Amino acid sequence: MNSGGDAGRQRGRQGLPFEILLAWRYLRAQTDNGFLSFISVIGIVGIAIGVAVLVVVLSVMNGFEEELRARILDVTPHATLAETEAGIGDWRPMLATIERAPGVAGAAPYVESQSLLVAGQQVSGAEIYGIDPAQESHVSNLGRKLSAGTLDALSPGSFRVALGRALAAELKVGIGDRVMLFTPQGTSSPAGLIPRTRRLTVAAIFDSGMYEYDRNVAFINLADAARLYRLNDAISGFRLKVEDPFAAPRVVREVAIGLGPDAQGQPREWYVRDWTRAHANFFQSVATTKGIMFAILLLVTAVASFNVVSTLVMLVREKRHDIGILRTYGVSPRSLMLTFVALGTAIGLLGVLSGILLGWAVAANITGIVRVLEHLLGVHLIDAKVYFIDELPSRVRLADVGRIGVTAFVLACLSTLLPASWAARTQPAEALRHDQ
Repeated sequence: MNSGGDAGRQRGRQGLPFEILLAWRYLRAQTDNGFLSFISVIGIVGIAIGVAVLVVVLSVMNGFEEELRARILDVTPHATLAETEAGIGDWRPMLATIERAPGVAGAAPYVESQSLLVAGQQVSGAEIYGIDPAQESHVSNLGRKLSAGTLDALSPGSFRVALGRALAAELKVGIGDRVMLFTPQGTSSPAGLIPRTRRLTVAAIFDSGMYEYDRNVAFINLADAARLYRLNDAISGFRLKVEDPFAAPRVVREVAIGLGPDAQGQPREWYVRDWTRAHANFFQSVATTKGIMFAILLLVTAVASFNVVSTLVMLVREKRHDIGILRTYGVSPRSLMLTFVALGTAIGLLGVLSGILLGWAVAANITGIVRVLEHLLGVHLIDAKVYFIDELPSRVRLADVGRIGVTAFVLACLSTLLPASWAARTQPAEALRHDQ
């Protein structure tokens, strides 16, 4: 008979510690009814499902944020620069200066105003941008997003318009159809203020993949917009594309400072806006939602991890006779505690690894899975009117996977302490007496 310390330090034929070998034997739970083996599997499956759901949800949130950012930067400028006064005259020298500024990849003039579009009985408000089709490619990929027509059709004096796909559907118009534009500026008459109107011909339809943008934006030629909104040869401001989108706030401010004073030597007052500010509330909402989802789903993972407690408690109760015999043979309470800690750790590790693999597989194929579900159920699960985009992207980040795996594993390990300490406190005489 070995002493408690000697028994605790014994090694099996494979050279593994006694506690590890005993934990492995209990993990397999080779009993006649196989009940404990089933319970161990349930513990592993519970942790795996919790981890997998957390990986999938965070990956979808990451994909949603990245995809939306990419689409926003694909069709909108990284920054805009406008004077606080009404219109910028003699803007061409400024454009040349902006294009030479450090960090600027391209620049283009624009005119902007809110207007009303009417087609038959259909009425919709829209944000009208006057652009130069030849220079628009310097700041956005709008030309590549056309589903019908071309931007070149927006020639000066043509009074043609490019509508977003959702806006065209709202107005029920297509290429060649006419829409009536009502401007905020009016003309005084004996009957009062009469809104200025102009009939426009639909020359192009674009599809950016973002419902809100396609529903609320329309483009006309820069010269036509200046004429409609009584700016003569002036513009509203400049649209900028920068080399590093994340440096847009700094670059646009440096550009504004670099333009210097006006012709009278007075400092110019600029209104600068970049994509991080224009969509700040939305991206902040995504980040907040991601944090809340992580906290909520972490509770689900924690509950699954604490299933290890019930699994080990049942195992301790089932093995009371074995524990009593081991204690009479000199196995120390410390060795018994380490045995059940190792067993719970193994269940947690298997559950975490299985969950990561399952979650990664689902996240990597989530778009195809959603399409299959839509086909089987006959419904459209991803509505662009609600989610801004019409598909479910996914981006698995190793940092998120590592954070999820480590957190779930730590929770599983902590769950082993209570039943392991209970097993260690089992007295041999008491265990064997109740086994009679």
